[in-house]
Amino acid sequence: MSQLVVPQALRLFLLSALALLASCQGGSSRGQTQYLEAFATTSVPHSALYNADQVSYWDGDGVGGSPSITIDLSDQKAYFYKGGTLAGVSALSTGDEKHATKTGNFKVIQKDQWHKSNLYGDFVDGAGNVVMANIDVTKDKAPPGTRFEGSKMHHFMRFTGGIGMHEGFLPGYAASHGCVRMPAHMAATFYHNVATGTPVTVRP
Repeated sequence: MSQLVVPQALRLFLLSALALLASCQGGSSRGQTQYLEAFATTSVPHSALYNADQVSYWDGDGVGGSPSITIDLSDQKAYFYKGGTLAGVSALSTGDEKHATKTGNFKVIQKDQWHKSNLYGDFVDGAGNVVMANIDVTKDKAPPGTRFEGSKMHHFMRFTGGIGMHEGFLPGYAASHGCVRMPAHMAATFYHNVATGTPVTVRP
């Protein structure tokens, strides 16, 4: 009896693992782009490990003082301070070589919890099904009968021009078009702990 139970349990485990990987590959076909503008459609990573985050943490609850954020491009991390005390750290993916994230001293100038990109996303049909994924509206033409659905950039914190911090995919290196991508939980935490006017320093 035990010889039959073990293979069956293993088979169920493998089926579950395959289902998980499938969900990481494509997700829903209804406009659920992961803002993968750094990747060609044929080279999108096929594993959740590409979005692994082992450095982010938050210890800022109950800490007083004015907030400020330092974004370090060299180590791809954002440091959140309250009154000069380090309150949390977030892993990042910032601008790539062709779309560098601007360095300097800025301030949060806009907060938009449910922000969507007006440049990158998908072309979807009337039912919301993706017809063409991960497109750039400045380069790609919409197929007949489709509309543009902007990529989700939730918990958007704009600090200069079209650039801001927001929830997004982290491949483990600088890969965005200039924005500062964060893991979802860290983007939400930073968002709820900043206000318009919060200082943001971006250093090389």
